[in-house]
Amino acid sequence: MTSLFAQEIHLSKRHEEIVLQRLTLLQQMENKFLDENKEKTSQIQAAETAFKRNLSLLKDIEAAEKSLQTRSHSVPSPEVVSLETLYWASVEEYIPKWEQFLLGRAPYPIGVENENEAENTTRNEAQ
Repeated sequence: MTSLFAQEIHLSKRHEEIVLQRLTLLQQMENKFLDENKEKTSQIQAAETAFKRNLSLLKDIEAAEKSLQTRSHSVPSPEVVSLETLYWASVEEYIPKWEQFLLGRAPYPIGVENENEAENTTRNEAQ
């Protein structure tokens, strides 16, 4: 009988150990579940923040695009038109000189005469 009693005590202690292990595992599982929920919540908040930021950036880009479109379709001021006309007239004036230079038929077209004149003037003033 003492053998059965000792066996009962041993089984009872073993049962308590198993129950304690079970409680520990359940607590660990619950903690892990809570951590995962916190992480998911954090990820959802980060995604929502990023979504709002992206919408804001998209609106800013669309506003900038509209602004640029209105600028590009507007009529330039008379001063700008005048400067463009003078620029293209200058370009057309120098095209033949540059063309000959680039084809190797003429010397460097700009500043060569002016540089020689400036050197002569500087030398004459020095004397």
